[in-house]
Order: sequence, then structure tokens, then C-alpha cells
Amino acid sequence: MTVISFDGVSKGFPATRRGSAVSALEDVDLQVERGSIVGVIGYSGAGKSTLVRLVNGLEKPSAGVVDVLGVDVGSASASELRGLRGRIGMIFQQFNLFNSRTVRGNVAYPLKVAGWKKQDIGPRVAELLDFVGIGDKAHSYPRALSGGQKQRVGIARAIAANPELLLADEATSALDPQTTGEVLALLRRINRTLGITIVVITHQISVVHELCDQVIVMDGGRVVDSGDTYRVFAHPRAALTERFVAAVTQGVPTGDTLDALLVGGGSLISADVNEFTSEHAADVFEHHGVRHTVVFGGVTDIRGRQLGTLTYRVHAEDDVLASVVAELSTRTRAQLLRPSDAAPTRGTEVAS
Repeated sequence: MTVISFDGVSKGFPATRRGSAVSALEDVDLQVERGSIVGVIGYSGAGKSTLVRLVNGLEKPSAGVVDVLGVDVGSASASELRGLRGRIGMIFQQFNLFNSRTVRGNVAYPLKVAGWKKQDIGPRVAELLDFVGIGDKAHSYPRALSGGQKQRVGIARAIAANPELLLADEATSALDPQTTGEVLALLRRINRTLGITIVVITHQISVVHELCDQVIVMDGGRVVDSGDTYRVFAHPRAALTERFVAAVTQGVPTGDTLDALLVGGGSLISADVNEFTSEHAADVFEHHGVRHTVVFGGVTDIRGRQLGTLTYRVHAEDDVLASVVAELSTRTRAQLLRPSDAAPTRGTEVAS
């Protein structure tokens, strides 16, 4: 079941004294399925924040249809939008906690707003704090907490009233890598245990890499790439996606690195490693009786599936090298590297 649908959505803002008119989103189509974890990634100005404001009804589209949890945001009344927001939890980059309230008070606040009975709030708050791993911090104030603990409070508050949809807006940008990993693991547990659909807005490809089932890549207000995270990583369709993927996968050596490797003797062959590769490069080398050693590259895990590029130093005659590359190329992207070589562009086709 689709919980978020954008159909030909554009959003513009009129000119002001401080600047000209802005087109924040242009002809955006996307869908988010119930129970999924979807990452929306792009640099500053890509349109991510505007997209979030459309999802929670803080803005209405200039054109197209935004449907969230069965509510047409563009035509909804003020009361309908308030009802929609009550079904959506929000996690913020800077936590947005009440400094004058204890941890317990912060988590209890949305329950009071939602009209929960007083006798039900206490047990619910205790349950939530235990779930996010800070049950012992109930009577602490935000100033006494670490960044990771503050974000756990924010997460507990966001899921307090049993939302159907959780929006995490740059939720890990202010955290160190270890704490980021802990928060991502918590979000994954929320999705799996509670069945809440999660949309993660981020500029960090590592977050998408570690957490998301699906990814939507935005650039200049448009969706330039989207789909299953592994497929998008393995076969990016946009230059921006290429740049993001390069941050978490080791590619083909170029420039001084390539020249230094070539000095070591033999020849260099690079080959992609992915789940669509029907045979490992090592098997091909052995089939042709070619000695080989991995000298560059790496393989990373994308939601339980391998992706990367390995570069091998090989020793063989030119005709054998050509046969090896030809056979590898029937299974994956492969090439014989030379001093002037630059990293090739990945294909645009997405394997089925």
C-alpha cells in the first residue's frame, strides 16, 4: 500500500524583497510503500526540505497531487491537515527538545496533546524510554544528556502516539559516527518491530547505505534517480548518484594512484563485484591460467548485498589478457587499465 504519492508535483515560492522567485520542486513523481525505509538524498538546495513540508502539510503544492496517508494535501482543510500531522512523527537534526522539561516530560508532551488519559501516559512513557534504551534518564533534563541520548528522546517522542509514518530530517547530521550507527540501528528496529514507515531526509550517503530499502536522489528540485538502494548503487543513472556512491564504494584507481600501481609490473585489470555477477573474477583468471593478485579496491555491504570494484595485477601475454577481459565483460563491468585511463562511467541500465 502506498502511503506517500507525488504525482507531477511542483512547488514555487514568489519573489520577495530579498530575492527572486524560487522553484523548489519541479515535476516530482515518487511513491513510498507502507512498511519501507526510504532515503531522500541530495545536497543543500536540492528540494528535500520543501518535500518534507509538503508531506506533513506545512506547504501545499503549486501543481500536481500530493497524497499522504490517503489525504490530498493540496485540497485538505486546516482540520484535515492537523489530523494528518497527528499521524506523522518527526525527528529533527537539532533534537528540538524542551529544555525546561525532563526527559519524561518531553516524551509525555505529544501524548497530552493527543488527549491521552493521565493514567495511561506514565506507563507509555516508561515503555518508550526502555525501548529506545534510556529508561534510566526519565528524570534528567536535556542539558545533562549526550547528543545521542537527546536524539533517543526525540525518537521516543516521535513514536509516542503510534504514528503511521516517521519523518527523520537530517536526524544523524549532528552525531558522531558511532552514535549515528546506534541511532540507525534503533530506527531499523522501530521499522521492523512496530511496522512504521520511515522516510529519512539526508545528505549523508552512508545513512542510505546502512539503513534504507529504497532511495530517492534529488538535484535542483528534481528526482534524478530512484529505486531499490542496491540497484541504484550498482547502476546509478545520474552523475550525482555516481558521486554519492563513490563515497562508500572503492572504484577504479586513477591518476597518480594508477601510475604507481602500474610501476609494480604486470598488467592491471579492474572488475566490478555485485550480486548480478554470475562468476567471480578469480574463476575467470584460473580458467585462463593467469596469475593474479588484488592490489586495489574494496567490497562493501549494501543492505546485505555486496558491491564494489577490485583491481588485479596479472601476468599474461596480450592475447590472453584480451580474452580474460572479454570473458569478464560478459559477466560484469571490466577493463584493462592504462596510464591515461580515467574511471569509467557506470552503465545506466538497471539489472532486473
